[in-house]
Amino acid sequence: MELVVRLFASLRERAGGEELHLSDLPADLDLAGLKRELERRHPELGDLGHVRGVLGTRYVPDDTPLGDAGEVALLPPVSGGSGAEEAALVRGIFELLSDPLDPLACQRRVSHESCGAAVVFTGTTRDTNRGKEVRRLDYEAFEAMSGPEMERIFADCVERFGDDGERRLRMLCQHRVGVVEVGEPSVVIAVASPHRDAAFLACRFLIDELKTRLPVWKREVYGDGHHWIGDRS
Repeated sequence: MELVVRLFASLRERAGGEELHLSDLPADLDLAGLKRELERRHPELGDLGHVRGVLGTRYVPDDTPLGDAGEVALLPPVSGGSGAEEAALVRGIFELLSDPLDPLACQRRVSHESCGAAVVFTGTTRDTNRGKEVRRLDYEAFEAMSGPEMERIFADCVERFGDDGERRLRMLCQHRVGVVEVGEPSVVIAVASPHRDAAFLACRFLIDELKTRLPVWKREVYGDGHHWIGDRS
């Protein structure tokens, strides 16, 4: 069996490329077996036990057969307008942007006369971490999967905290890609709801789930090197 393995963030850096083309693989190979084979053939990748596999745009468990996959992605741990937008905000809008983020503009987009509460979370680049002076952050995203995965996160949020009335939660998430300087926002989550409890809970849920599920990686750059946040190798 032949397989193309796509790599991101620290894995791409260790491999020296975005893809690995593997041949002579067992026909009954599963994801766990692929990880073991990669560790054997490409020891520079390190321990892959914590790495998640993706088929298409969905995470898959380690016992997933790969016989007909053709391509697998390996992901290290992660780090108001038109009528169309009105409907989209109820489902949740996610945007990857290379330009600076504006938290107040995000709040204005989710605000509505039916909502008595709006909560905005802004994550900014701090100047020190892990005992080092941070010069900047570099963000990398698996864009083809980021949108679909954030849609699933929004759906989980609505299931837990959504209002069953005519107006449900209104949610917007913006995330930077590329270089983010110290003091600049890297992520903004804005939630509006008829009730403040739901707005607070939904906003906290979204940022927590985003940090563990969204295929976006953060590289901290220091004066003497860099580190991929969440990387265990």
